Order: sequence, then C-alpha cells, then structure tokens
Amino acid sequence: MISSSEGISDLLFAVGKPPVVEEHGILSEFPIDTPTGLLEDAHIQQIAAHVIGKDERLRSDLETLGSCDCSYALGDLARMRVNIFKQNGRHAIVMRKLQTEIPTLEQLELPPIFREMIKEKNGIIFVTGATGSGKTTTLAAMLNELNRTQKIHILTLEDPIEFLHPHKEALFNQRQLGKDFPDFASGLRAALRQAPKVILVGEIRDRATMEIAITASETGHIVFTTMHTINAGQTINRVLGMFSKDEEQQLRQRLADTVRYVVSQRLVQKVGGGRLLVSEIMGSSLRTRETLLYGEGENRTFQEIIEAGGTMGWHTFDQSLLTAYKSDLITDETAIIFCAHKNKMRRDVDMVKKLRNMTYEEPSGLRMDMEAEPQVWSAA
Repeated sequence: MISSSEGISDLLFAVGKPPVVEEHGILSEFPIDTPTGLLEDAHIQQIAAHVIGKDERLRSDLETLGSCDCSYALGDLARMRVNIFKQNGRHAIVMRKLQTEIPTLEQLELPPIFREMIKEKNGIIFVTGATGSGKTTTLAAMLNELNRTQKIHILTLEDPIEFLHPHKEALFNQRQLGKDFPDFASGLRAALRQAPKVILVGEIRDRATMEIAITASETGHIVFTTMHTINAGQTINRVLGMFSKDEEQQLRQRLADTVRYVVSQRLVQKVGGGRLLVSEIMGSSLRTRETLLYGEGENRTFQEIIEAGGTMGWHTFDQSLLTAYKSDLITDETAIIFCAHKNKMRRDVDMVKKLRNMTYEEPSGLRMDMEAEPQVWSAA
C-alpha cells in the first residue's frame, strides 16, 4: 500500500471498509483479498496488536483513554506515526508515513524570514495548523539548518520521534514520550537541567507544559513548539484559555516578552496536482507586543498588524493565497474556499482577472497609425 504511489501520506483502517490511502489529500480505497473485500474488527485488532507489541503503556492508554500514539517501522521501506483508537466499540487505525530524508528550507521553498527565525536566541516560536498541515516537517527543516550551522545543544521532546537527526555541527538529542519521559511537562522540566540552547516541544497540550515552556523561553532558551490552531489570534487565545482569568494580565506580559513568531500553515490543492503550503507569519514588534499586552481592539487586531508587516516578511493567509493565485499555483476557487475574508478575496480575485484581461476586454478606442503615408515630392 505505502509504496503504490509517491504521493501517499496516510493509511486508514476502519471496520466495514477496505483499507484507505490518502494521496495528496484525496482518499481512495485499496482492494484486499478477504471474502467480503472489507476489513473486520478482528483484522484491525490483529494489526494493532502487532504494532503495540509488548508495550504495556500503549495497551493501557488504548484501554483507559480510548487511543494511543506510537511509531512503527516497515523495515527499510518507511517509518510510520500510528494512532490506534476506538470508535463505536471497534478499533480503527491511522498511519502517517514519515519522511526518511530530513528536508531543507530550500526544498520546502520556505520564505526567507525562516532564516531570521532560527537566529533567535531566546523566546518561543509557535508553528500551528491542523493535523497533517506540515508543522513537523517545517520544524524539522528549521532544526536541520541549526544542526548544520551552529555548535549548540539541541534537545527535542516528541510523540513519537518523526525525523531522526544525526549529529552535525550541533549536539542533537531526541527524546520520545513514553520511552524516555512520562509526559511533556516532566520532560520539559528535566530539559532545563540538560543544558540545551534549543528545545523542541512536539506539542503543548496543557497548562503545565505551557507554563514550563514560557519559563524556559524566559531563561535563555529558544523554544519551538506546535499547537492545533489556525492563526495567530486563535493561538494566543488558546494559550490564555489554559490559565485562569486572575492570571491573564501577568500571562499577557510574559507572552509579550517571549513570543517571537507565530507561524500558521495549511496545505491546499495545487493546479496540476499535489498540494501547496500556504502560511501566515506574525513576528514581534511594538504593535504585536502592545496587542499581546492589552488584547485585540477595534483599531488593534493581529490581522491588521500582520497585513501591515509586509516589509518585515510577515503575511496573512489571504495574502499568501492571493500571491499563489497570481502565480497560477492555485485556482480562484481554492483561494476563496481557504481564505478568511471571502468577500474581500472575491474582489481581489476579480481585480486580478480584470488586470489580466484588460488589454483584450477594454480597448481604449484610440488607433495608432502603424505606417506613415508616403510623401510625394514634385520637381520644381
């Protein structure tokens, strides 16, 4: 299944369906040789038991929490990130194919501002987006660049480890949830005693982890982490929501002092097949720090601040989508579906179309004589 196409990213197993593969964001069924051609619960339980093996923690998580996360290697063919879960009392599995080759900033065609991000020496950088939007891949490329160019200690806390980074210029240590530490808060607390300059927290899921991440960013570390949010405003609100109302003002001050960048990502359908990464990037400035401190208001929103930050390399999702449309990388329909402000995007798309067709649709009514009439000279 996994080797049937280069574009396959996920394998999905559910009772009552054949195995399903996801290729460039589109699901398709994969035929199997069973009497009905469909998966039964016994088939999926057998796969789950094989993947879990003798790991009692995973068995306990599946029984008590209803799901568990782990990694699985198919020999030399591929490594997979696996989620086994229960639905309607039956088992289901989603396997995500992990890239074996660590990507570079150039290969991902990330904007130049990403090279500025990895120059930060302290603070916190959020990379956000839905599941499958490429957050881990983007972070792997950034850490790879640090590993290639700086003599520092990099420490990661992951669930599970996806990209295996070798030691290059940097000393690179990777720790996996369950195998090397019991939970992110404990792992991050221990990391502060392990002398890293760069810390990657695979995902911030609770208040305790966020508290320690902010503390780490305040004490001379640069912290990279992910959240399942779709833009800068939602990311900040999610962080604030982890704490009580009484703590909000102090937390806002800490965020204003520590947040360096919020990068949000989405993958959209590309013209000609495949998917394109579109992003929103907000950095730190006087206006962003003021908005973090006092909150968004009528004349002070993250959206407006990002739109005005073009000279610093910042851009909103809508600006990124419109640029992709102008470059014929996506269709007008894709731009409108994924944008935040649909009416404005429709006007912008219509304007692009008019500018493209102006020469042909709007003749000026003026005519230029291409050839001068010949002059006749008479002899005197």
